[in-house]
Amino acid sequence: MNAPFFVAGPCVIESEGMVLEVAHRLKEVAEEYGVRMIFKASYDKANRTSITSFRGPGLYEGLRILAKVKEKVGLPVLTDVHDYHDVTMVAQVVDVVQIPAFLSRQTDLVVEAGKSGKIVNIKKAQFMAPWDVKHSVEKAKVGGAKEVWVTERGTVFGYNDLVVDMRGLVWMKREGFTILYDATHSLQTLSGRGKVSGGYRDLVPHLLRAAVSVGVDGVFAEVHPNPSKALSDSATQVPLGAFPSLVEMVLEIHEAARRWYGFNL
Repeated sequence: MNAPFFVAGPCVIESEGMVLEVAHRLKEVAEEYGVRMIFKASYDKANRTSITSFRGPGLYEGLRILAKVKEKVGLPVLTDVHDYHDVTMVAQVVDVVQIPAFLSRQTDLVVEAGKSGKIVNIKKAQFMAPWDVKHSVEKAKVGGAKEVWVTERGTVFGYNDLVVDMRGLVWMKREGFTILYDATHSLQTLSGRGKVSGGYRDLVPHLLRAAVSVGVDGVFAEVHPNPSKALSDSATQVPLGAFPSLVEMVLEIHEAARRWYGFNL
């Protein structure tokens, strides 16, 4: 089994300069460690807790900046879509169209993303059982997606909290899906700070080690130069300076565990 690939970048596009700074550093990390790296950032966070929260620069300016990442940095790009009317324009720029977790059952959106002919990454809904994600995957495939990935980002546990069930990673892998583990969103506390989400950044490496040892195909992580000042998901984004160590850790755990990925009782 190949080493996991990485989807990384800031939660939302805050500025062109910040996006290019992160993308250039991620490109350096990818080259240093010999890993596949896909840059991610959102042009519009349409599912923020509060109406007063920062959402991003919007479709046109956001896609202009993401196009610069491809042009100036040379990394493939992923972004999420919240409205199926956006898919056609988004697909002209990005390599991977992402379906947000809250929208992963929205048939028109998922099918339209598939029609783009791009890779479609479906964030598994916080309320969705591992054995039900196949229905969303089928919608993207019917649309004509080049590939379909599934990203685990935790399951609702009571109010405001999430838990990651490592069994679900195994069950979804057995369906033959390409599985990513979202190392940052899965440690959020939803609306945990009133108008914004909280979370447990300190637990990111711990759960990530577990997911890699289970045998995920990819790692999704939000990365920011200064998470405490991030305009979205400040409690869980990984500091850009710490990201190389996270990549090194993932590769070491993968190397130690891969001999046993196929072992079953």
